[in-house]
Amino acid sequence: MSRKGNCWDNTVVESFFSSLKMELVYLTDFTTRRQARSALFEYIEVFYNRKRRHSSLGYLSPWEYEKGRPTC
Repeated sequence: MSRKGNCWDNTVVESFFSSLKMELVYLTDFTTRRQARSALFEYIEVFYNRKRRHSSLGYLSPWEYEKGRPTC
């Protein structure tokens, strides 16, 4: 943990929300909350976790990365 006021604590979360906004939220006009919830679920569970490649994971998707790791 870093001290109060340092930006390193939330780097991963801030990166995720930046990607979410740039790739979905700013490009879509949601008419209902249900539509927004559905689109967010689809983005996170289908695209972000299973298809989108992450440089920090060796350009694998989180699903591919976890699939390749041995379980304890």
